[in-house]
Amino acid sequence: MSESILIVGAGIAGLCSALALGPTGRQVTLVERDAPPPEGDADAAFKDWKRTGVGHLRQSHAFLARLRLLLKTDHPALLDQLTTFGVREVTFEAMLTEQQRGSYTPEPTDADLTLITSRRTTLELVMRRYVETLPNVTIRSGVFIRNLITERADDGALTVVGLAGDSPEGPVELRADVVVDGAGKGGGLIEQLVAEGAPIREASETAGILYFTRHYRLKPGRTEPSRADNPPPNGDLGFLKFGVFPADNGCFSITVCTPEIEYEMRKAIVNPETFQAMTQMLPGLRPWTDPELSEPTTKVFGMGNLHMRWRDMATDGKPAVRGYFAIGDNLIRTNPLYGRGCSFAAVAAYCLRDVLAGTPDPDQRAVDYQQAVQRELRPFYDLMQRQDRTAIRRARAALTPDYRPSLKARLAKSFVEDAITIAVRSDTRLMREAMRGFHMLEHPEAWLKKPGNMAKVLLTWARGRKRNASAYPPKPGPEREDMMRGLGLDPQADIALAMQAA
Repeated sequence: MSESILIVGAGIAGLCSALALGPTGRQVTLVERDAPPPEGDADAAFKDWKRTGVGHLRQSHAFLARLRLLLKTDHPALLDQLTTFGVREVTFEAMLTEQQRGSYTPEPTDADLTLITSRRTTLELVMRRYVETLPNVTIRSGVFIRNLITERADDGALTVVGLAGDSPEGPVELRADVVVDGAGKGGGLIEQLVAEGAPIREASETAGILYFTRHYRLKPGRTEPSRADNPPPNGDLGFLKFGVFPADNGCFSITVCTPEIEYEMRKAIVNPETFQAMTQMLPGLRPWTDPELSEPTTKVFGMGNLHMRWRDMATDGKPAVRGYFAIGDNLIRTNPLYGRGCSFAAVAAYCLRDVLAGTPDPDQRAVDYQQAVQRELRPFYDLMQRQDRTAIRRARAALTPDYRPSLKARLAKSFVEDAITIAVRSDTRLMREAMRGFHMLEHPEAWLKKPGNMAKVLLTWARGRKRNASAYPPKPGPEREDMMRGLGLDPQADIALAMQAA
């Protein structure tokens, strides 16, 4: 008899788990608190689908190449359906600079560096409808899971054997051989396990940033601005990060991010007029939000309380709990700035598939899953954590009067901005290898550790800014004080607050 699996949540993590585990022949049931999507097309889903369990539903989303390749290998029909619904694919060639495109020669592996971008509701709608067609997968909507059903084994180990909750028809109790928890960052089932004595280790710290997203639609007959003829539609000013996310069916979104410490800016930016004014002060965004080209379709959606979090479900070769596997944001949370959340969930789901196939022993499964997640995802998590910490220090420094960085800090900043970034923007082969790390196809820093690549980076650095001038992108926007004043904000207010907090 095949194993039965219960998956908490039918969001991206739960759907990826179903895509990974459904074809193995197991009986898979997804239990979702929210109602199913409305009938109709992608616009209907974006307008009417209420997803209480997904607070970031209308933030910008993308699937990195690692996730796309998983779909291409195991579910090519799903990839075709996404395309049919207008989901966009952004190729490696589209990521090249204008200078690189002039001498670009495609290689067969370049197709592997394609990412998928769309409104989150469209991605989830198409994935869900596809998953519902899998022969041994069922989705139960409107069921709110309140707690795990647990038992104590003779050796005292805690085992999860099912779920208990509420449905419109009354109380629900479901049992299975394996429970996968993809309830997201708001899920509280792990807290129950900790309260029952499960030795789950957790490390968490702030990502130091807040997100603000607004959606737009191109006007009839208009096309997107050319990325080759305009300043890049993404940039980092230190006090502000921004980017354009192409979406489906003539839509796109703009996300701007502010450090937590920029209190005045983050309060003002939720005002649609301020958001629009800000985009018009950024050369890379100005063509996109030109009223002649596009019109906004939503308010400004804010997202805060962003924390990096890593949970260990097995320690020193011993599982914290049997029969239970956390996945997605419930297991690992990252700064959405890097676009890896969905891909993390998908990779973990396929790790779980392989682990369940490898052994029936519940203890060994928990240990193997922990090791697989550690091996596949920890290098990316550690790199993102270092980058977040650097960004937090940079934001604080910008609000510190007369701040002077140390020589070490200046060299580190120059190595990133004048060596790595410029070398990658100049050399297509380096760009190709760096993108393999970015897209999670190999260790994120493997490309830079190759002697030949490092030599090219150092040579670029040694040439200096003047000789490399053509490889630098245009200035992404105004200085902080100029932007603050242009938006009618007091540039001194946060400096005083920052000094008080310090």
